[in-house]
Amino acid sequence: MAPVGGTAVQDHVALAEIELCGELIIAASAAQDRLSLESIDEVLKVAEERDSTGH
Repeated sequence: MAPVGGTAVQDHVALAEIELCGELIIAASAAQDRLSLESIDEVLKVAEERDSTGH
């Protein structure tokens, strides 16, 4: 039996990863062919992350 009240744990990193996976699934299902590496980077906003970190 599950404990009652206040025991929910939220892993924000895991939730963010799940959201990114969902975005990739949506992009892949809308694509005519396989997603290119550039398309995947765009969906995952890799370029934006590199710009913000200076890499």
